[in-house]
Amino acid sequence: MKAGTSRSAKHRRCLIALAEYRRNAEIVPGGNLPPGIFRFALAIEYRGNHYHGWQRLTGHVELATVQAALERALSFVAAEPITVVCAGRTDAGVHATNQIVHFDTVAQRDEKAWVMGVNAQLPADIRVRWVRPVTAEFHARFSARARTYRYLIANTPTAPAIADGQCLWVRKPLDIAAMQQAANYCLGARDFSSVRSSRCQAKNPVRTLHQFSFTPVNHWIVVELRGNAFLHHMVRNLMGLMLPVGLGVQKPEWIRDVLALRDRKHIGKTEAPNALYLVKVEYDKDYGLPVFAKGPFMLPD
Repeated sequence: MKAGTSRSAKHRRCLIALAEYRRNAEIVPGGNLPPGIFRFALAIEYRGNHYHGWQRLTGHVELATVQAALERALSFVAAEPITVVCAGRTDAGVHATNQIVHFDTVAQRDEKAWVMGVNAQLPADIRVRWVRPVTAEFHARFSARARTYRYLIANTPTAPAIADGQCLWVRKPLDIAAMQQAANYCLGARDFSSVRSSRCQAKNPVRTLHQFSFTPVNHWIVVELRGNAFLHHMVRNLMGLMLPVGLGVQKPEWIRDVLALRDRKHIGKTEAPNALYLVKVEYDKDYGLPVFAKGPFMLPD
């Protein structure tokens, strides 16, 4: 009788857990997934030129997005419908070298089978780099401690042919020192309302920017931004402020004044998406996720 009662109680708890469970949802520390469901993390790289951004879009005709392509490939390998959550949604045309994703599934596959099987179903401009089983409390978005973007500028007399569509070409010489001085006004915890998109859905415009650097590499400039999180179009709008400074049209202090206004109407251009790369997402080391070079291409860390 006691054994039967114990089994019945355990069964009821499992049913309650299953009823309350939402696939891919955030689970508090110490919580568990329902029996038979597993959580995996993966890293994906993609070239964003041919996609309407990361997020799946539905309408009369489904538009091409990275999320939709990945979910189709995962669903094929898992033999069940799979949905995913990413660390940071990228805009149309934006690339990634280390986008982090998690998904829940009943399918049991080893890491190699996931990687090879999913990549066989993906187009050539999207590739899974690794897959790892993770604990229930891991969440690609909410567990992330920091995100790093790179923006590539070809500061050359003629437009580059090989990297066409993957960088911003600026023919006139840029003053890197002036841009770095301007970027320093953006560091720390600040209200970035002046550089958020009018469609930004974030409730709080305050973000903490840990790094905003300009590094010359031959005739290229590698712009690197590391922060706890980013608002919609924030990086591209910041670049729209930096280039006038680099070209001598504005003084570095102009950036400080624009940010202080906290009003998007006072900023100019939103720079091109095709030069922007999500290159790193940071998590606690306890999760044991692989760490790859940021890139893109052969750029050093």
